[in-house]
Amino acid sequence: MIECINKTDKRDFEVKKLRVLTVFGTRPEAIKMAPLIKEFEKYPDEIESIVCVTAQHREMLDSVLNLFEIKPDYDLNIMKKNQNLWSITTDVLLKTKEVYEQAKPDIVLVHGDTTTSMAAALSAFYSKIPAGHIEAGLRTFDKYNPFPEEINRVFADAVCTFHFAPTDTSVNNLKNSQIPAEHIYKTGNTVIDALLYIVNNKEADISHLNIDKSKRLVLVTAHRRENFGEPIKNICKSLLYLAEKNPDIQILYPVHPNPNIKDTVYEILDGHDRIILAEPQEYAEFSTLMKKSYLILTDSGGVQEEAPSLGKPVLVLREATERPEAVEYGTVKLVGTNPEKIIYETQKLMDDENEYKKMSEAINPYGDGKAAERTVKILKDIFCS
Repeated sequence: MIECINKTDKRDFEVKKLRVLTVFGTRPEAIKMAPLIKEFEKYPDEIESIVCVTAQHREMLDSVLNLFEIKPDYDLNIMKKNQNLWSITTDVLLKTKEVYEQAKPDIVLVHGDTTTSMAAALSAFYSKIPAGHIEAGLRTFDKYNPFPEEINRVFADAVCTFHFAPTDTSVNNLKNSQIPAEHIYKTGNTVIDALLYIVNNKEADISHLNIDKSKRLVLVTAHRRENFGEPIKNICKSLLYLAEKNPDIQILYPVHPNPNIKDTVYEILDGHDRIILAEPQEYAEFSTLMKKSYLILTDSGGVQEEAPSLGKPVLVLREATERPEAVEYGTVKLVGTNPEKIIYETQKLMDDENEYKKMSEAINPYGDGKAAERTVKILKDIFCS
């Protein structure tokens, strides 16, 4: 599956021992960067792995670091009460400047579409350090959907030198953006590496959630900025209707702590005997919940990639997705936040065995669990003599 679109001129980058600095700040980034960091550890004579976390999200980030036994070399600890896009961007930009000056990496790796990734990539560009973008090339082509992630990702692609794209679609998006073809590599997505490792080695105890095993479990996550306000109200009203209409299901919703989400969710859904509103789950617990679920409703990007590897249909609570391959392959379906559509598509999967089977058995386009191995091999080929 490894693919160099055109061979890189190694003479421009070759070093004796590669100093790789990974920068991330949120739980999703940590999950997807963890397999790379663990893969780097296999080559101590060739690679010096340096880890910098911004802690854009603090507690949720720390749980993943503990799970994968990763100890950061730099912890910028930027999270603050009522933080916003402006404060996150400036804090990351200024503090990574100091890290880069001290660590002197040969390459900086960032991931995906967070504000941490965008600002860390820009900081590397200002420092004239080549940067690599893990999970490059995803697009919705709507700069406000998802917000601010779409522009964060486009910006990171623009300033990074190397682009590690998960699929053919993302490769083509990069080429169409005038990214040099010799710096584009198709690797698969590291989130599959992380997921398969956890479900095969660290299945979590979820007994504290009191799930009724006699009922079909519907797992829900919804927390994105574009779903604040009326959209999250519509999502919750749809869940309430589905719970009332289907006595054989139980809905589990780990609720994001942001008050724009939490206040609305508890106002509408709290108190129903077959709707469990839980705290955000650590990654091992959430992976176990995905494995045991019947279907998943989500506005998360990562879940769209992960759940199909476990044979779980995914209904996406967004109007657009930067992961169109999943829609094309039939592993996910966009339902937006219109109550009628959410209810109709969910009920169809409840009632129609053929429809459920078609989605649950569709091929996952995001890889086979070897993306980190491929990425590290590429980096060694580019940089190491």
